[in-house]
Amino acid sequence: MEAFLVSTGVVALGEMGDKTQLLAFLLAAKFKRPIPIIFGILIATLINHAFAGVAGTWVAAQLGPTMLRWVVGVGFVVMAVWMLIPDKASGDLSGGKQRFGVFGTTVLAFFLAEMGDKTQIATVALAARYHDLVPVVAGTTLGMMLADVPAVFLGGAFAQKVSMPLVHGIAALVFLSLGVMALLNVGHAF
Repeated sequence: MEAFLVSTGVVALGEMGDKTQLLAFLLAAKFKRPIPIIFGILIATLINHAFAGVAGTWVAAQLGPTMLRWVVGVGFVVMAVWMLIPDKASGDLSGGKQRFGVFGTTVLAFFLAEMGDKTQIATVALAARYHDLVPVVAGTTLGMMLADVPAVFLGGAFAQKVSMPLVHGIAALVFLSLGVMALLNVGHAF
C-alpha cells in the first residue's frame, strides 16, 4: 500500500504544471471532447508507466542494494531540482484535422510527451525503490489522472487557481525528502 500511495502522491504533485498537464489543457481546448481525451491519457499513461516500471524493476535487479540506494537517492534529489524548472507545452495542435481522431491523437501525444519526462523517470525510480511493479504503476497512473483530468475539464481556470511555483516547491521537497531518506537508508529500505 505504501508503494501505491507514495507513487500516487509523488506523481500527482510532480504532474502539476508539467508539459503533459499543459498538453491536456491544449487537447481539451482544441477538441472539446473530454471523455476520449481522458481515456487517451489513461491508456498512454498505463503503457508508458508500465514500461518505466519494468525498467525500474530491472535496474533494481541488476544493482546491488548499496548501489541501488545511491542511484535512487541521487535520482530523487535530481528530480527535486528538476521540479523547480517549469515546463512549457511543446508541439502545435492547431493545424488541420487530426489523422487519429481525438482518442488516438491523445494516446500518441501523451505517450510521446511522457518519454523522458519527470513522471516517467519518477516511475522508474519508484519501481526500483519499492520492488513492487503493480502498485507503483497503478499509483503513478492514478497520480497522473488526478492531475490531468481536472485540467481536461477545467482548462485554464484550473491553472489560474493553483500556484504552480508553490506546487512545484512542495513536489521538490517530497522528492528531496525521498532522496535524502534513500541516501541515509532510513528504514533500511534497500
